[in-house]
Amino acid sequence: MLVFLDTEYTDEHRRDLVSIGMVTEDAQRSLYLERTDFSRTWCNHFVVANVLPHLGNDPVALCITPELGQRLHAWFQVLPRRVQLACDSPIDRDLLKTAMGGAMPANVNPLPYDLRPLIDTTVYDKAVARYHEHPAHPWHHALHDAYAHRAGWLAWTDRNRAGRT
Repeated sequence: MLVFLDTEYTDEHRRDLVSIGMVTEDAQRSLYLERTDFSRTWCNHFVVANVLPHLGNDPVALCITPELGQRLHAWFQVLPRRVQLACDSPIDRDLLKTAMGGAMPANVNPLPYDLRPLIDTTVYDKAVARYHEHPAHPWHHALHDAYAHRAGWLAWTDRNRAGRT
């Protein structure tokens, strides 16, 4: 089973995790967490303008670093025996691994599903944009970006099953 992953972080050079979102391939399970103890002074202008305004709307998502790792481990424990992370950046996987204490759970396939080759396809790009057209699905919100990755992958998969490019 694929697990679509997205993260938001402070800056390209000082990568302090801000939020993490994941959704399973079948959309039956999702997780969204926001750290309250990240270094706001490390946030670049883009993050201040495009990520921070989306934070704090879900009190259940708020946590500090030790709790974040515990909640991530608990979430992965209820997933199937083998899951594969699907994301568009190795940074997302690295931040997840760091948040989990430096090791991925046993049920996570060490080989990720790399979404980067799909991003430039028209069908994927249009599906992601269509997902974000809804006012409640903002760009640069980790959970909504994970759902958008899922939407793009589903559209790309459907198109390829139909034999079209």
